[in-house]
Amino acid sequence: MLALRGGTVVDAGGTRKADVAVEDGEIAAVGDVPDADEEIDATGQFVAPGLVDAHVHLTLDGRPDPGSARGASEATLAYRAANNLESALDGGVTTVRDLGAAASVALDAADAVESGVLDGPRVLACGQSVVMTGGHGHWHAREADGVAEVQKATREQLKRGADVVKTMATGGVLTEGALTGAPELTEEELSALVETAAAKRVPTAAHAHGAAGIKNATRAGITSVEHGTFMDREAAELMADRGTYWVPTAKALHGIVDAGTEAGIPEFAVRKAEEAAEAFDEAFDHAIEAGVPIAMGTDAGTPFNHLADAPEELALMVDHGLSPAAALEAATVNAADLLGLDGEVGRVIEGYRADLLILDGDPLDDATAWQSPARVVADGTVVR
Repeated sequence: MLALRGGTVVDAGGTRKADVAVEDGEIAAVGDVPDADEEIDATGQFVAPGLVDAHVHLTLDGRPDPGSARGASEATLAYRAANNLESALDGGVTTVRDLGAAASVALDAADAVESGVLDGPRVLACGQSVVMTGGHGHWHAREADGVAEVQKATREQLKRGADVVKTMATGGVLTEGALTGAPELTEEELSALVETAAAKRVPTAAHAHGAAGIKNATRAGITSVEHGTFMDREAAELMADRGTYWVPTAKALHGIVDAGTEAGIPEFAVRKAEEAAEAFDEAFDHAIEAGVPIAMGTDAGTPFNHLADAPEELALMVDHGLSPAAALEAATVNAADLLGLDGEVGRVIEGYRADLLILDGDPLDDATAWQSPARVVADGTVVR
């Protein structure tokens, strides 16, 4: 048994002074804890849930021009994924959802972590994204056109064991020639993808920047809209009404805009990111006012956006209008709910998985407190 003693527990339920006992990978007790084999003194510190990053790309490495990595072998991508998993865990991320990788690399990474071959956060993965021919991210995705092809492409990912099916409802920033907000797969095609995944009780996610694409995805029944940069009031109200999650991925935009072409990011990507950034504040305003459920995701792997830096996303969400408490919920219980892990991760409660961080500051007062955790416990094991 491991005991964390003297700290203040903080999660979506609030704060309370309590010791925490960990045994067999689970939280065994919160409150009065008996003598333990190993103890960590958390006096003056805060014991919080591990972070859940609902949007990562394990095979990308944050380089300025992701296009320069095209053509890498699956072995190279696997090594990169292993390095990213280790970095994410060190940063306090204990669960990730990969939303697009070549072949089965991310799905294989999930198996490797679960079986103990790799150290890292637990991984849920989509396999390959389903995109229109020539659509956003087509170089590592499964291209499909029309209802029948989309159904087949979705079934291929399900056959591989996908935990979620990912698609592109609009163009994107990092694909040259793609119009960021323009619809790609049609509402009919998106509906076919959702219905096919639902038959296996598998959720879905749609990359969608433009308002029209967001509405298409939401009406089709997509579980989560990724990015949502040009979300308007109507789209926000529709998402709130349908209970569609929004994963804003603020770090992805900031990574490109803040670094710029001087850092080697392609000019077309910087230009599109700057246009998107102008609308992003309004998207947050619409989402907050409408009550859209928000889950934390970073789009890690895009330029200057590394998996280890995921805690910075919470501070960015606060900068865009969320309270520190709402950011905490987005990165723990909300993201866990989106990933189908509600009741398993995201809280410091007896019976939950023992994914725990010891922080020097109170994250309910300061969202930057998540950065550089003093200790990381993942699935009951002290990893930092």
